[in-house]
Amino acid sequence: MQTELSKQLGIEHAIFGFTPFPAVAAAISRAGGLGVLGAVRYTAPDDLRRDLDWIEANVDGRPYGLDVVMPAKKVEGVSEADVEAMIPEGHRQFVADTLAKYGVPGLAEGEAAGWRITGWMEEVARTQLDVAFGYPIRLLANALGSPPADVVRRAHEQGVLVAALAGSARHARKHAEAGIDVVVAQGYEAGGHTGEIASMVLTPEVVDAVDPLPVLAAGGIGSGQQVAAALSLGAQGVWLGSLWLTVTEADLHSTAVTRKLLAAGSGDTVRSRALTGKPARQLRTEWTDAWDDPHGPGTLPMPLQGLLVAEAVSRIQKYEVEPLLGTPVGQIVGRMNSERSVQAVFDDLTRGFEHAVDRINRIAGRSARP
Repeated sequence: MQTELSKQLGIEHAIFGFTPFPAVAAAISRAGGLGVLGAVRYTAPDDLRRDLDWIEANVDGRPYGLDVVMPAKKVEGVSEADVEAMIPEGHRQFVADTLAKYGVPGLAEGEAAGWRITGWMEEVARTQLDVAFGYPIRLLANALGSPPADVVRRAHEQGVLVAALAGSARHARKHAEAGIDVVVAQGYEAGGHTGEIASMVLTPEVVDAVDPLPVLAAGGIGSGQQVAAALSLGAQGVWLGSLWLTVTEADLHSTAVTRKLLAAGSGDTVRSRALTGKPARQLRTEWTDAWDDPHGPGTLPMPLQGLLVAEAVSRIQKYEVEPLLGTPVGQIVGRMNSERSVQAVFDDLTRGFEHAVDRINRIAGRSARP
């Protein structure tokens, strides 16, 4: 599964694996792909430095990357407390009533919620980059579009390719104009924040829009056959995220979440604003149903919604309140029905890819691989 991009990066397979878990990122790179560590949760530089040290020691000299969340528009002079003050009291009461309905206990005194706005601020992302550029990362990805020009320039000066996610050809063209090296075409099926265009339509549109820049296909890809389909549409690789949530190297801190993921079908996700205020695909739960109910107060825009529900989500996760318990995940969750190692996932992907190529060769009247 090699392409020009995979050869440029020195990886065996054109598989790019996004994950918040250092052990998974390292295992993806060791298996021949490019592990990309999600940095949004690292609000303390020393925590990121610790985990990059660990990856560097466990990646066997293979390349890896980092994914940051750097907003396209910088907001100055606004504190987290200022944003919190914008949350209507009726929404706070709705959260309290919903948690009380399901008997969700509170956090211990002094225990912090897991999600904070600080992880989405540009200055935090810049601090993360100050740390990351001290390591031999090969790819820098931004989940919220093109990073500022000075960041792109700094990455290029250090020989680091820059990638940006796009949900439409229009977004992809903006990335190309900003000097991005790789565009990730993220389809409607993907987990987390995603647009409204399906991968089968989006991928070739983006390929045509940014030619000759390389494109990675994302969303609805979890088998070797789907990897082959993505490459046949013009992509130079695939960007996989959801597939790694149930690997044995992952650390979800919740057996209940893992159990729900393994039991879920492809129709058990929903694109909801319940988590952050922007549409994000996640497991459908009674929590998402409550926020999507037309009789409820409705969600708030980002970042208000994320701040509003941060403590509630932490409580739901800590006490594993199963009716409310969920996680961002794509429609490919229907294929995630057993816990496997990262290497086992790669073995399955490569076998499926080979079978798909053989099938196409037979259709085209060529001999199958020996």
